[in-house]
Amino acid sequence: QVRLADGPGACAGRVEVLHLGRWGTVCDDTWAFPAAAVVCRYLGCGQVIAAPPRARFGPGRGQVWLDGLTCTGEEAAPSECRHKGWGVHTCEHSEDASVVCAGEPQEGQVRLAGGPHRCAGRVEVFHAGRWGTVCDDTWDLAAASVTCRQVRCGPALWAPGAAQFGEGAGPIWLDGLRCAGSEAHLAECPGHTWGRHTCNHAEDAGAACAESEAPPPPQVRLSGAPDRCAGRVEVLHAHLWGTVCDDTWGLREAQVLCAHLGCGPALEAPGGARYGRGAGPIWLDDVTCTGEEPDFFRCAHRTWGEHNCHHGEDAGVVCAGETGTGEVRLAAGPHLCAGRVEVLHEGSWGSVCDRGWDLRDAQVVCRQVGCGRALSAPGGARFGRGSGQVWLSELTCAGSERHLGQCPAPPWGSNTCGHGQEAAVECAGEH
Repeated sequence: QVRLADGPGACAGRVEVLHLGRWGTVCDDTWAFPAAAVVCRYLGCGQVIAAPPRARFGPGRGQVWLDGLTCTGEEAAPSECRHKGWGVHTCEHSEDASVVCAGEPQEGQVRLAGGPHRCAGRVEVFHAGRWGTVCDDTWDLAAASVTCRQVRCGPALWAPGAAQFGEGAGPIWLDGLRCAGSEAHLAECPGHTWGRHTCNHAEDAGAACAESEAPPPPQVRLSGAPDRCAGRVEVLHAHLWGTVCDDTWGLREAQVLCAHLGCGPALEAPGGARYGRGAGPIWLDDVTCTGEEPDFFRCAHRTWGEHNCHHGEDAGVVCAGETGTGEVRLAAGPHLCAGRVEVLHEGSWGSVCDRGWDLRDAQVVCRQVGCGRALSAPGGARFGRGSGQVWLSELTCAGSERHLGQCPAPPWGSNTCGHGQEAAVECAGEH
């Protein structure tokens, strides 16, 4: 952050910057009009009038944070200019830099307010001496692109409406914008008359742009369910949480995500907003994993924010949890969608007894492994005998369960079955 101290008004004074929670000054070595212009613009104070050195508005106190500040004049913030390094200087407070700005924002100037960082927020435009908002009627990514360019941020990522960044105050200046995306200023977009609109502040438009500085690394979380290892998939990008579209979403993708979260194996990869519709941007679409990725963000996907989805298509996941119970695999079959049914419990793979085994049980297994409908439910170790524990017996699935662990059954491992009685399935799909 930047402020001007001890001047005659809000747009003139000693330049002070906030770093590590403490305000400090800027040394006047190399201080010149380009750096002063960046400060004036950053503060919304119009054009620079003067860049006085030598503590014109009195010496500051505390740390001298910046020295050797060199700007081109096009930077969006003083922190983007070259300097010696935070706290590295050869100055005294008698050399504190100052600035005098014209004091009034320029007609048509744009700012982003109420957002998580300076490159995201509610779009506000200065007109006739007052800041006002933009209505979200016809608001789109092209209009957001013009806004992002005007505030000197990176490409537009999202163009939300419905006061996503809070309701503004004052006039609603613009409505019905039809931007091509190439305009230099938002006011150049056709389709509006200043102050004419049919909106209220609940329809204030917003924009989220890529930052000119590196954003924090992406994160992932699950929302909308009481279990931390199940829910709607949400990812953090450019300081904003958004969702993942269910196009191409399947068990391989869910498997990588569950491992990323330390939630054991994937049991299910539901789409269709099973855990409720998210809010905010849809960040990822067409996510495709091999299953070998070390973390979720190594999977292939479209460009961040590029999609053809709506929140009714938000992807979800059901993971087994930290204990690693309930994953299913098919072993020793002729292809990936047929074989002996094996389940993971307490870290060990075991088989399922064929007592009571029928097509409804097989249907649940085929669904869980992503292999379509069940064709048959053979018993008698059709695909060979297993080894280890016989974990489940006498399952009574309805056929609609999402995974085998939801079917009624005696407790894990409490049966008298032996090898030679293993249950198996044949499913329609072949992955």
